[in-house]
Amino acid sequence: MATPATRSDRVPLRLAVADGVHAGPLDGAWWPQSRDLAVEGADLVDHFPDPVGHVARLLYSRPDWEPDASGAALRKIRARRGPVKVGSFPSDDTHVMVAVLSSGVRLRLVVVPSVFGDHEAARVMSAAADEANRRTAGEPPAGGRS
Repeated sequence: MATPATRSDRVPLRLAVADGVHAGPLDGAWWPQSRDLAVEGADLVDHFPDPVGHVARLLYSRPDWEPDASGAALRKIRARRGPVKVGSFPSDDTHVMVAVLSSGVRLRLVVVPSVFGDHEAARVMSAAADEANRRTAGEPPAGGRS
């Protein structure tokens, strides 16, 4: 299991969201700092931009995250603002995190691997948040990954 970053070496939330929700396959990208969904999901919930909305639930692609010690799928994240339900589909390999906002809006965010370098991650994030983007996470923007 990936070692979560300690509090002292955390960087600000790395998130790129398109201006306004659009009808494309992606609404933006998220570049977590590790593969620990409990830590990274709480960071996403706690630092999600207020003007975009508040995260009420997360739906994730299992291959992007380390399984817990029991091998069971994570069902709840303990964020500072309180618990947030999470869910997944066992065979989902879309590399997408769906952030369901309290308004009911669903944002589809491609998950950029935490091991990506700054330049590669910036290219993927910029392309995913571009309102003209019509590529899915399965065919990553800017040639990021499959």
